[in-house]
Amino acid sequence: MSKIPKFVTAINCMDGRVQEPVIKKLKKDHNAQNIDMLTIPAPSKIIAENKDKPKIQTIKEELKISTQKHNSNLIAIIAHHDCAGTTKNKKGQIKDTKKAIKTIKKWGYNTKTIGLWVDKNWQAHKIK
Repeated sequence: MSKIPKFVTAINCMDGRVQEPVIKKLKKDHNAQNIDMLTIPAPSKIIAENKDKPKIQTIKEELKISTQKHNSNLIAIIAHHDCAGTTKNKKGQIKDTKKAIKTIKKWGYNTKTIGLWVDKNWQAHKIK
């Protein structure tokens, strides 16, 4: 049986401008070969607010596949400049991202969970 390549998971906005910066950042910083990309508009907001139960359930099901079938050992939640899915500024989006990280950790996937911010120059940065 062949070894499964290293996967990490990104819960990313659907905005095409943020896909490549996120992939590059995760591959570089986490030595990943593959990124399982779960996309939805304003994912940090959706998870932080925890109101849209069907979307939350879909995210959980996709995370289960990524962590169990692909053995992903990292989940990254992404927010970005000029997001059409939220009216919040950078500060508000980062606050949502930090809350989303806490929520995802409670879901029990036993993986490291981080947040990324993609800035106006389309560079991804880890949220501290």
